[in-house]
Amino acid sequence: MDELQIIQSKIYVVRGQRVMLDFDLAMLYEVETRSLNQTVKRNARRFPDDFMFQLTEQEWILISSQFVTTSRMKRPKKSLPYAFTELGALMLSSVLRSPVADETSIKITRAFVAMRQMLSFSTLPEKVVTLAQELYKLKEEVNDILADQNDINESTRAQLDAISIALSELQANPDKDKPRKPIGFIQPKDKED
Repeated sequence: MDELQIIQSKIYVVRGQRVMLDFDLAMLYEVETRSLNQTVKRNARRFPDDFMFQLTEQEWILISSQFVTTSRMKRPKKSLPYAFTELGALMLSSVLRSPVADETSIKITRAFVAMRQMLSFSTLPEKVVTLAQELYKLKEEVNDILADQNDINESTRAQLDAISIALSELQANPDKDKPRKPIGFIQPKDKED
């Protein structure tokens, strides 16, 4: 894995933004995470919300579950990591001021740009078109199935209505009051002479 891929593997999507975490940036800039965060706090006006934000407990649990060797154990329990957007990660080089920071800033910029290009110039549009076509076909199939089911339901409903009408006619039969003929074998009565 080359250096660019290593940096790209440390880029996460949080709150709809591609970010890098403070401890990964500290490793790349070759400083301690604590020192990096202290420097950021001293220069807070350079890191507005669109440059950096602190992860919530749930976001941290979700991201740290993806690590092979988790860095959760290295952090104080109450301390949640900071996430730096591309702009925030680049701003770090101006506050850290070292040759390593300058080189790292260039590498990080290349990693974010490569990732952006990969997402925009890849086969993504072709995949979207293919998925849209498959979704349209699936929608047609579902509509056909629902139409067939509706036809069956209408047919069944018509049959049930016919049965209901026949039953109500039988129940309302005016011949009900007439005496019925007996059913079965009737022996003729002997004539008495």
